[in-house]
Amino acid sequence: MTSIGANSGMVDWNLAVATATRLVRPGPEVSRDEARAVVAELRRHAKSSEEHVRGFTRMGTEETHDTPLLVVDRPGWVRANVAGFRELLKPLLEKMQERRGGGAGNAVLGAVGGKVTGVELGMLLSFLSSRVLGQYETFAPATRELPAGANGGGRLLLVAPNIVHVERELDVEPHDFRLWVTLHEETHRTQFTAVPWLRDHLEGEIQSFLAETDVDPMTVLERVREAAQSLAGGRPEAEEDDGGRSLVELVQTPAQREVLGRLTAVMSLLEGHADFVMDGVGPAVVPSVGEIREKFQQRRAKGASRLDMALRKLLGLDAKLRQYRDGERFVRAVVDECGMDGFNRVWTSPNTLPTKSEIAKPADWIARVHRKPEA
Repeated sequence: MTSIGANSGMVDWNLAVATATRLVRPGPEVSRDEARAVVAELRRHAKSSEEHVRGFTRMGTEETHDTPLLVVDRPGWVRANVAGFRELLKPLLEKMQERRGGGAGNAVLGAVGGKVTGVELGMLLSFLSSRVLGQYETFAPATRELPAGANGGGRLLLVAPNIVHVERELDVEPHDFRLWVTLHEETHRTQFTAVPWLRDHLEGEIQSFLAETDVDPMTVLERVREAAQSLAGGRPEAEEDDGGRSLVELVQTPAQREVLGRLTAVMSLLEGHADFVMDGVGPAVVPSVGEIREKFQQRRAKGASRLDMALRKLLGLDAKLRQYRDGERFVRAVVDECGMDGFNRVWTSPNTLPTKSEIAKPADWIARVHRKPEA
């Protein structure tokens, strides 16, 4: 494995990877032959999902799907996300480093703090790595381990051990569940490959958000530390009385709240659209889709434990669950009113993306984007 980067600065990224890899829980027990069969089947389903998703959404062509598919284990997911985080957070971390200042004492504190933060970030990633089924990772630079498409963009990750774990936990038909999951993740790949401006728009919004961050570095690190302590069982009770604060909520200025509103809207759109497509395609190709959806929704809603719920609050994952629900309602309402082609006007430009208020009131988006010009 190539190095993720220099270890100087606010975060020791290589230590984050090493810590997460060491702490990550083992996946479900499978034989070597079974593991190979799961990987092969996920690849087949991902390929067939391309055609299903393109046909249903009327987005993209075979030529636009040039981004690679990577079936990974939990450490592989960690490495991909650390590479993406490192790229996205580089401007913020450089700003925090400058604020801390130079000098021998600060250099020592920076080195120690970077290692501490690396360990704590690794703890968080080890927790998350056992919960993610798939992801379209778009921000990490292309490397031999993380190839990207010929025209840039990202790569589709399917986390095989987590998919097997959940299908067993839900007691659903494995082949149906694997196809159902790939339909969702393939929709995300279609969104980014068929809408060329989407990745740069998202990155621009995230960088605008980070550029407005004006907090003491130790305050941010303390919130990371609280999350890591929750993982160790140190604060689950306290977090319940924490008002539901998340790491994202910590760093909001008025300008950031505006950016966060736009980011929340577009993430709600992307997640809700993937759920809508997954359920729209599902009945034709996934015989047990009704049972899978019901059991999966129950699993999403309840979480695994009180500690899991505390972490979801701290990391803002409760907001992600709302994004699935609110976004799916928006997409369904617009498609019902305007048809799929009418809905697809959402991908025309950043100006046609729904606002946060329009996600809640689809009729307002329809009136704005589909309004007839005055005679």
